[in-house]
Amino acid sequence: MSGGNGLRTGGQLLVDALRLHGADTAYCVPGESFLAVLDALYEVRDEIKLIVCRQEGGAAHMAEAHGKLTGKPGICFVTRGPGSTNASIAVHTARQDSTPLIVFVGQVGRDCMGREAWQEIDYRHMFGHIAKWVEQIDDPRRIPEFISRAFHVATSGRPGPVVLALPEDMLVESVEAAPGRTFHAPRSAPALADMLALAAALESAERPLVMLGGGGWTKEASDDIARFAATFDLPVACAFRRQDLMDNRHANYVGEAGLGMNPKLAARIKAADLILSVGARLGETTTNGYSLLDVPCPAQRFLHVHPDPNELGRVYQAELSIVSAMGDFARAAAALTPGRKIPAWGEWTKAGRSDYLEFLKPEPMDGSVNLGEVVKHLNDTLPADSIITNGAGNYTLWVQRHYQYRGVRTQMAPTSGTMGYGVPAAIASKVVYPGKTVVCFAGDGCFLMNGQELATAVQYGLDPVFIVVNNGMYGSIRMHQERHYPRRVHGTDLVNPDFVGLAKSYGAHAELVERTEDFAPAFERARASGRAALLELRVSQEALSPRLTISGLRGG
Repeated sequence: MSGGNGLRTGGQLLVDALRLHGADTAYCVPGESFLAVLDALYEVRDEIKLIVCRQEGGAAHMAEAHGKLTGKPGICFVTRGPGSTNASIAVHTARQDSTPLIVFVGQVGRDCMGREAWQEIDYRHMFGHIAKWVEQIDDPRRIPEFISRAFHVATSGRPGPVVLALPEDMLVESVEAAPGRTFHAPRSAPALADMLALAAALESAERPLVMLGGGGWTKEASDDIARFAATFDLPVACAFRRQDLMDNRHANYVGEAGLGMNPKLAARIKAADLILSVGARLGETTTNGYSLLDVPCPAQRFLHVHPDPNELGRVYQAELSIVSAMGDFARAAAALTPGRKIPAWGEWTKAGRSDYLEFLKPEPMDGSVNLGEVVKHLNDTLPADSIITNGAGNYTLWVQRHYQYRGVRTQMAPTSGTMGYGVPAAIASKVVYPGKTVVCFAGDGCFLMNGQELATAVQYGLDPVFIVVNNGMYGSIRMHQERHYPRRVHGTDLVNPDFVGLAKSYGAHAELVERTEDFAPAFERARASGRAALLELRVSQEALSPRLTISGLRGG
């Protein structure tokens, strides 16, 4: 590590700064615009693992998933122009998912800027709306300053993405620069008066409900919030694709508020007389299009805890707003004790749990493969710390409904609803936790948006199991098409490759599953193969979701 004495190139200073701030992995598609960084990474290849991917969208989503899993900024390098535009999808995902991410983008030389040089883009304008902070490093002496700020911005308040542009001539310039010190993200904690006000509000409630969501959670915070819920016997729902914030087998867990949510949970949210939202922004999916809580003043008494003061009052006006990091709030909440010996809402909580358990059961499904039974098998047999990843599409509704997540960051799924997320997220999960079981669910359309990264899994000897749900169509769009334009099917059918043959060509284990009863032995063979594996599940087009069929939407 440079102590600030002697000349260092911009590329070396940047890698020095990454090491200083604790980065141990970077994802990239190589580009000539940051060759100096690649050369500097070569010098520390035993300290910073470089995962080389096949498309920048895959690389950036791996870095985003890495940030989700670790709570530290995921690191990604992409080249200018096409590389940056490919990576932009993950910047958007990180923004909506509150994930710490730093994307470094190669840039044209400083002497060419403003001329629309080859692949030139002004990244301040391009990413200005979707990233938390965007900047270009024009002076290599300021690299330690910019990298320190990037780590702070990505992790403070509501975590999110940072984009830094790197002019290629800046990276080869040699200068002296002091390294600074390791970053420590600032945290906010609830005031005692706020916690007393929260306890008093609970005392007067009859039908309270806690909703968990957002980023910045740790195992300790999750454990503390579970203790708080148990002490007060509070029903707890999790926001869209945040089901892993509380063990779904906990007696106080009552389900996920998101796409395809249990209608009884939606009714329970509306019937509650007090909502305590911890970390959740309560966006469109979690609130059924902002219909479960009135805007701007919910009919329910509303208490809102969030690490970013800019999110408080942004949509909903709370009776009590608390600015706090998740860990600090959860710790303070776990220390509270109820004033009443027995809370008044015990039956309310039991009914919510009963509704959830009933909704968990698989239902009959058209065709010879029942996705509900497939997911139930995994739910019954996988280790508790297994990581389940998915992208977007109606196939995810079976996973979200029938799988019980048992720990923080065992659900890796984008709240932004981006397709193509599950494959790179599974690969990153194996990079971070090589000893854990990792299972990716992907629709046929979803898989092919980043299916090329199967080559990355094979290259690095990673062994996630990819389950491709093949119904020969863009299922969620077909559902909306049948609902709004019945019998006018256009633009939603797919002609797919032989997924088993494709996976084998990459060097992965692969099998076709055409009957529910064949899934369990095929899955065990996939796990036992010791390499990346793909199972193609052929499912009926008739089943649009666990509750909707094409015939049903057409009236019979």
